[in-house]
Amino acid sequence: MYESFVKQMEFELGKKIQTGQFGADMKVALKNDGPVTIIIDTKNKE
Repeated sequence: MYESFVKQMEFELGKKIQTGQFGADMKVALKNDGPVTIIIDTKNKE
């Protein structure tokens, strides 16, 4: 059902839709473009 939905959306929008695997290992890079970096630690919810 999911693949059918994605194909229909691609047809409706006229462009490719990116898909992936939930919880997959992701490589993320950070490029600061300003004078301030704010770090939010979601593990410590105090």
